[in-house]
Amino acid sequence: MSSEAQKKRKSKVLRSEGGTPEMRRGRGEGDHQQDVRVYSEEVELDSRDPEQDYNQYKESCESLTVLMSEIQELKASGAKEGSVEVEQRRMQGCIHVMTLKKLNRLAHMRLKKGRDQTHEAKQRVDVLHLQLQNLLYEVMHLQKEISKCLEFKSKHEEIDLVSEEEFYEGAPEEISRPQLTKNDPHQLTLARLDWELEQRKRLAEKYKESQASRETIQKSIEVKKEHLTSLQPGLNAIMQASLPVQEYLSMPFEQTQKQTEIARHLPPPLYVLFVQANAYGQACDKNLNVSISGDVDEAKALSKPPDDSQDDESDSDAEEEQEKTKRRRPTTGGQLDDKRKEMLKRHPLSLCLDLKCKDDSVLHLFFYYLMNLNIMTVKTKVSTATDLSSAISAGDLLKADTLLSCLYTGDHGGETPNPANRYQFDKVGIVTFADYVEELGHPYMWVQNLGGLHFPSDTSEVRDVRVGSSLSASHMENTMKLLRGRVQSRLNLHKQFPSLEHSIIPVSSECQHLFPTKILSRLARWIAISHQEYMHLPYTRQVTDAGLAKETDLYFMAVVERGTARLHAAVVLNPRYPEVSPLFSLSLSWKGERSGRTDDNLRAMESEVNVFKNELQGPRPGHQLLTNQIARLCVCLDVYLETEGQDDGVEGPREFPREKMCLRTVRGPNRLKPFKYNHPQGFFSHR
Repeated sequence: MSSEAQKKRKSKVLRSEGGTPEMRRGRGEGDHQQDVRVYSEEVELDSRDPEQDYNQYKESCESLTVLMSEIQELKASGAKEGSVEVEQRRMQGCIHVMTLKKLNRLAHMRLKKGRDQTHEAKQRVDVLHLQLQNLLYEVMHLQKEISKCLEFKSKHEEIDLVSEEEFYEGAPEEISRPQLTKNDPHQLTLARLDWELEQRKRLAEKYKESQASRETIQKSIEVKKEHLTSLQPGLNAIMQASLPVQEYLSMPFEQTQKQTEIARHLPPPLYVLFVQANAYGQACDKNLNVSISGDVDEAKALSKPPDDSQDDESDSDAEEEQEKTKRRRPTTGGQLDDKRKEMLKRHPLSLCLDLKCKDDSVLHLFFYYLMNLNIMTVKTKVSTATDLSSAISAGDLLKADTLLSCLYTGDHGGETPNPANRYQFDKVGIVTFADYVEELGHPYMWVQNLGGLHFPSDTSEVRDVRVGSSLSASHMENTMKLLRGRVQSRLNLHKQFPSLEHSIIPVSSECQHLFPTKILSRLARWIAISHQEYMHLPYTRQVTDAGLAKETDLYFMAVVERGTARLHAAVVLNPRYPEVSPLFSLSLSWKGERSGRTDDNLRAMESEVNVFKNELQGPRPGHQLLTNQIARLCVCLDVYLETEGQDDGVEGPREFPREKMCLRTVRGPNRLKPFKYNHPQGFFSHR
């Protein structure tokens, strides 16, 4: 590089740094002190352009690179360490390094200043955001107050006021004020309330007058009662004296005699039932009433032997020949219909048994006898002292077709128990007796036993059908107990189902100790489903394959919810409940679909309600079993969700915080959860 170029570069650098040292030394001492006082890099920072500093940085770096290259060349050419040229370039390099340090300080100061400005801007934004949140809270508070005002209901809205037409007709003008109230709804309401108050005052006065007259009448009644009480000893003496006359005239036994007289015309099975039911009622059950209904004259005509049958036949043949010319020949279908009606004809007399239960409910049993089929049928009806609540899911509980189904194991009452009827049906084209059950009644096997009818299982002994009173007596007591138990269990279910439909699980005070105090899962839905719907559910296949779901059973669906988790429970309710406990099949919708076939813990929950049912039986005879099982299901769902591990990648609080106390959350290779509740300690453990 030429010496002139080096001089130009040196002068340029010196100008950028404020002149040569001689020039700086040539300045006066006072001027130097004044510059020191005034000079400040922060003040200089505001006046400097960052882009110019960047360009100066690049130039300084390039110049420093050139100087270093020249020093290397000089040393390579043999220049000594302390030579003038090397020292000059080293001095120039130091000047460039000082320039770079200054630019570095300025850059850091700019960065600090930018951060401070950013922090101040963030603080201003935070203040504005806080103000916004305060305003939103005030808006929400005002909206709530507005909603309360809009939803406010005054006490006068609960009063059933008379209509406006009756108000204007009955109220005087000083209260009605039609010229004002007809155009102002507010004044109209006030006037109607005034008229209501006036009417109630009048009614209060009438009530006081009625009370006074009632007291007067009551006093007169008391006087008459005292008079009648004084007559009681004399009447008792007269009644005692008339006992021989009553005994002689048989007056107290008139009704019994009438029933006995009518009973003579009963068919043998109904007569056996009548005698045995009366005997059982007198000896063991005073709440069993037996009565006979039907056409007695027609029954008498059936029991009479046919007189002059030949003359009747000849007369009937003559009449038939005369009528053949007047009417068409009956078709084959009409003849079959007449034969079917004749085949299924009932005896004119029937027997009614009224079985009174504890809560004043009465089970009415109507027994019929099919003369040509030689079987008995029964129809049922339940009457209660109070109207039962109309629960949708309880529609089939007291239905006549399902009320007495399977009173004894396997006794469905859909087909006739008499083997001979199968051949009779083939002659008249009857496919199955179940098509006529609704009209004729159910031929349960226990009905045949009460009537003393015994049908052999072997078809070769069909003619050995016999009627026996001993057979009826041996089944009477047990059957009456089963009938009472069936009605009581169905009535209890009928009372529980409205609560279940309103998402309330009724748990009696005797069963409170079976569950913890705090249960977070709730029953969201309880509905009745059909047998076909139950069969189509994928998680009930094990139950259906095992033959535990039959058409005679009742089926329900319970949905238990907590947060985002939903547990579906398909319930099979056997007609013999609570002797046969309900069967639950579970499916959980949470983070996917799970069932007892895919999740060991769901299988353990099914075991809690299905296998360990004795813990949930409650007081005998166990009418609280179903509701206790549903409550246990809610508790098990709480334990399942609270002990389930949370994903570590998900921030925030747990969806299901742990509320239950567990000794161990999981156990064994299957990672089973502690579903067993220990009372009174209040913790959950494994079985």
